[in-house]
Amino acid sequence: MKKNKETTIYDIASELKISPSTVSRALNKHKSIGKKTIKRVQDKALQLGYRPNHVAANLRNQKTHTIGVIISRVDRPFIATLIGGIESEAKKQGYNVIFTQSYDKTELEIENANVLFNSRIDGLIVSLAMETTNYDHFKLFTEKGIPLLFVDRVTESLNTDLVVIDNTHSGYMATKHLIEQGCKRIAHFAGAQHRDVYKNRRKGYENALLEHGIEIEEDLIVVLDILSAEDGYKAAMGMLSQENRPDGIFTSNDTTAVSVIQCAKKLGIKVPEELAVIGFNNDSISTIIDPPLSTIDHPAAQMGKIAARQLLNKKIHPEIDSSNIVKLKTNLVMRASSNRLGKILSED
Repeated sequence: MKKNKETTIYDIASELKISPSTVSRALNKHKSIGKKTIKRVQDKALQLGYRPNHVAANLRNQKTHTIGVIISRVDRPFIATLIGGIESEAKKQGYNVIFTQSYDKTELEIENANVLFNSRIDGLIVSLAMETTNYDHFKLFTEKGIPLLFVDRVTESLNTDLVVIDNTHSGYMATKHLIEQGCKRIAHFAGAQHRDVYKNRRKGYENALLEHGIEIEEDLIVVLDILSAEDGYKAAMGMLSQENRPDGIFTSNDTTAVSVIQCAKKLGIKVPEELAVIGFNNDSISTIIDPPLSTIDHPAAQMGKIAARQLLNKKIHPEIDSSNIVKLKTNLVMRASSNRLGKILSED
């Protein structure tokens, strides 16, 4: 046998002087083959380094037992936890997962969608890139009957399953908390407003202000397209350097909230006495920063598990063609960064 040549069932059959069909049935432990023959075939297969060609077999069955996932960037704690949830549920149901990153670029998202489509995946889960406003590249999947689901950053334009949280209520909850802590001028660092996830968090912020008789000041709302640590710090420096600075800030993620605290320290502003801060996601960094960050707990792992479960349910039951929105609850986690009233806090 040539070096590097892939061992086939024909090689095993030749070595054992039996038919290839017998080898195939023995490798699959078919009931028509005796235990001794199965053992001989398995031993010879191991000796020769035989690897079953699952790809070819799956393609014959029109199944790859693989789902694709497109996310923004894996270095975000929320996304990493979401991925863990997707993979654990998929593995439990016997599916492998291919993850791709868009880095929040539409061009890369389109490229990833095409690559996954050509890989004959059995379904696709997507958390949209920050840039994306057109969704035609996902019609490949809907037109071919390949289950498609959006999670967290979603679009309702394609009549697919969605797994989300109530971002409006979550934004309201975060802002109301700052009001209850005595804040009068509350700023908001929002994400790109064409993404419903950030538009609705801002809506919740505005609803809370209006309900409590506080005027919405456009100067206190900063839209950050990326919500990176660098952009958060720059926005905080501009906001906190003003003479009439805010006494509370609600940010759309924990990354920018941490930047706010770091900037406040740089400027000698006490947190929470002079500035109360609350973030969003409950990333691990929220417990490391000093003071620890108050935040909205985003159930990322649960979202991932439910997303995979919903997707595979559509794969198993293709007759289900109606879209379904799963909306998960969030919780406020109060830590020292917003605790202006000196409430006794429990340890995380």
